[in-house]
Amino acid sequence: MEFSHTPVLLSETIEGLNIKPNGIYVDGTAGGGGHSAAILERLDEGRLISIDRDPDAICAVKHRFCNNENSIIIKGNYSDMGSLLRERGICQVDGVLLDIGVSSHQLDTPERGFSFHEDAPLDMRMSQSGATAANLVNTLSQKELSRIIFKYGEEKFADSISKGIVRAREDKPIETTFELAEIIRNSVPEKVRRAGHPARKTFQALRIEVNHELDALFKGLQEAFELLSPGGRLAVITFHSLEDRIVKQTMAKWCQGCTCPKDFPVCVCGNKPRARLVMRKPIVANEQELSANPRSRSAKLRICEKIPENS
Repeated sequence: MEFSHTPVLLSETIEGLNIKPNGIYVDGTAGGGGHSAAILERLDEGRLISIDRDPDAICAVKHRFCNNENSIIIKGNYSDMGSLLRERGICQVDGVLLDIGVSSHQLDTPERGFSFHEDAPLDMRMSQSGATAANLVNTLSQKELSRIIFKYGEEKFADSISKGIVRAREDKPIETTFELAEIIRNSVPEKVRRAGHPARKTFQALRIEVNHELDALFKGLQEAFELLSPGGRLAVITFHSLEDRIVKQTMAKWCQGCTCPKDFPVCVCGNKPRARLVMRKPIVANEQELSANPRSRSAKLRICEKIPENS
C-alpha cells in the first residue's frame, strides 16, 4: 500500500532549518518522505538521515529515495537517534526535524486501527509491534484507564468512559474501533455527542499510551539537541497541547541563562543559555494550507538554534 502523507508547514520548516548544501540533517519522523524530499532537494554533498519506526514508512522512503546518494534510511525510534547515528559514525548534525504524532497514512489505513471513522481491529501501533490498544482496554484497571484518558486525552469524562469500557468487556472483549467508539458514545452526555465525535480524545489518549509518544518526545528532544553542532537548528511540529507544551518548555529551558534572584549583584549560578529561539511564537498554517489540508489546523512549528558554549 502506498504511504501517502501531506507534509504540514513544509516551506516554513525547510526555511527555518536554514539548510546548508553540505550539511548533515535528520528527519526523525520520515513518514511518507515529504519533508525528507524537500531537505534532499537542497543538499549537494550533504546527507539526510530519515528515521521512522513504522515499517510501512521505511518501505515508502526506501522506494522514494533509492537512487539518492545523499539519503540514509534507518528503521527505529527517533528517541534513539543518538545511538542510531553514532553506530553509523555520525556524532554531530546541522539540523533535526521532528513531525510529532500520527501520520495521514496511519489514520487513513483502516486496518491500522487508529481511526474511529472506520471499523477495524483496535490496534494503533506505529511500529506494528508490541501491545495494541485492544490489549490496554481489555486488561488495564478502570483506575488506570481513567488516568490515561484524562492525562493524554484531556477528557473530563474519563471516569465515566473508563467505567463504560470495564462494564462492556465483562460481556466480551473489546476488539474493534467501532465497538470502542460506541462504548465511548454511550458513556458521555447527549450534549457532548452533538458537539463532535466523543471518541476523539479517548482514541488520542490510547494511541499516545500504546506508542509511549510523550516519553519518546521527552527523550527525542534531548537526543536531537545533543547531536546539534553549534549553529544547528531543531524544528519540531506538534499537533496537540500536550506535545506543544513539552516542546515549548524544553526549548525555554535551553534558552534560559542566569537563574539567580534579581537582587543578586552578580551571577553565582553560572548558567548560560544553550540555545536561542528562531522565532518567539510558534508558526501555524496559513489560510491557503488550511484550505488544502484541514489536518494542518492544529499544527504548531517551533524552532531553536544551538549556540556555542562560550558565546
